[in-house]
Amino acid sequence: MSARIESVTGRYAHVDLDGRPHRIYFEEAGQGIPLLCLHTAGSDARQFRAVLNDPAITQHFRVVAFDMPWHGKSSPPAGWEKEDYRLTTATYTGQIMTVARELGLERPVVMGCSIGGRIVLDLVLKHAKALRALIGLQSAAYVERYYESAWLNHAEVHGGQACGAIAYGLMSPLSPEGHRWETVWHYMQGGPGVFTGDLFFYQVEGDIRERIGAIDTAICPLYMLTGEYDYSASPKDTEAAAARIKGAKVTIMKGLGHFPMSENPDAFLGYLRPVLEEIRATAR
Repeated sequence: MSARIESVTGRYAHVDLDGRPHRIYFEEAGQGIPLLCLHTAGSDARQFRAVLNDPAITQHFRVVAFDMPWHGKSSPPAGWEKEDYRLTTATYTGQIMTVARELGLERPVVMGCSIGGRIVLDLVLKHAKALRALIGLQSAAYVERYYESAWLNHAEVHGGQACGAIAYGLMSPLSPEGHRWETVWHYMQGGPGVFTGDLFFYQVEGDIRERIGAIDTAICPLYMLTGEYDYSASPKDTEAAAARIKGAKVTIMKGLGHFPMSENPDAFLGYLRPVLEEIRATAR
């Protein structure tokens, strides 16, 4: 019996971000319209394994998912030991657009979840003409802090287990147990302080409430898909943001939580495929 080999290819790209050299890990599969996937805070691109392996998607889309610097297989830049990691809107937007350019992704569709779902709102404000469409998973204009993030990187706390516990609580109890625990495992492998650094953007610096009304979906379509069991970026939060964005298309995903693409891949793909087909039809 031979092993089943996935068609996903993993490689490294050497790119400059914020004037510093980085070695960025990315995975890709398929061909056609570029689809760039952005993982959640404190995790990595393994969350999009089902999208990368879905023939219905890869037949028409070149799916690319990369690990942000400090995450997964992408190391921090040289000198990281002398600084504290803190993600900002400018840094995040810059790395996304740089990776898209360096990998030759012409007018990509960008899909992000959680912090990725927040940054797509900034992308549609600043880079709409360079993008084909945006898909925000668990998108909200702002999220109140509902726990003390310092405990995620504390000498007396196992940071990996604390991060995993928060991730577990954000998922739907209806999602398959195996997929939920794999999502937790990815969170438990994050570097010290990385989840906290991402949350600086998500819960502090990346507040987009004052600017969200300027989004023009006539230039770049915006789709917002949110799991009904998420209490972080809740359906109510997504709908409140969408109410201020003319033309935004909202779908509340039944039975899903904060990590739809990894906690219940089959159910998520059922929601994603029609969105991508609509984008593809528009491109034709």
